[in-house]
Amino acid sequence: MRVQQLTCALGAELIGVNLADAVRDDGLFAEIRALLLQHRVLFLRDQKLSRAEHVAFASRFGELEDHPVAGSDPEHPGLVRIYKTPDQPNDRYENAWHSDTTWREAPQFGAVLRCVECPPVGGDTMWANMALAYERLPDHIKAEIADLRARHSIEASFGAAMPIEKRLALKAQYPDAEHPVVRTHPDTGEKVLYVNAFTTHFTNYHTAARVRFGQDANPGAADLLRYLVSQAYIPEYQVRWRWAPDSVAIWDNTATQHYAVMDYPPCHRKMERAGIIGTRPY
Repeated sequence: MRVQQLTCALGAELIGVNLADAVRDDGLFAEIRALLLQHRVLFLRDQKLSRAEHVAFASRFGELEDHPVAGSDPEHPGLVRIYKTPDQPNDRYENAWHSDTTWREAPQFGAVLRCVECPPVGGDTMWANMALAYERLPDHIKAEIADLRARHSIEASFGAAMPIEKRLALKAQYPDAEHPVVRTHPDTGEKVLYVNAFTTHFTNYHTAARVRFGQDANPGAADLLRYLVSQAYIPEYQVRWRWAPDSVAIWDNTATQHYAVMDYPPCHRKMERAGIIGTRPY
């Protein structure tokens, strides 16, 4: 196996390895997991994985989970189908910079994403290193956010376009989660900036130490949240991957955010993702 680093910030391509072998090879899997923690996101080409092998490999990291909105393969629970087709003219929105499922009490540890079909050009995915984003924040910002907590919502994201009854039912099933703005990585101990497109507001900002007048809280808190969310947009923290059929990305969802670039004309883009259940942020 050769490891080719892709940027200074994060990302490495693994060459000469078959992920199906890692289902049975403990040593190979341990090496891949260590590389994941080091490089945040790993990429592989020409992986002729069956759906069963895809699920079996991802399951080595931990238990898989379904998504309440995106559909899963009926024969392989935990394998979420992210399919875009030309007959979806009103469903061209892809996403924003985010970490998967931060609206859960225990967001995903990571994911294994395989390309089934993609456009000849376009449809790349980008990742940002949010441990590096935290590390490079000004010291006064680090001090200001050290004890802050924030809400993350599926209602305000996936639920926004739903009829109100369905949206409220979704929120009742998945109430907004509250997480620290700066979380500790459970494996590496690193500090990670942990706000993204699912984050709606801080929950403990409005204190006498921070707020003298109303403007300090509004728009003060909103401006700070926008600033923090925007750190993922910085190119020096990013890597960009061009897909081809049978390409795979494995990422550490704790330490990264990602963005699926919606720049391709109406055509097929079919991806399948196995999301691994994580731990409650602290």
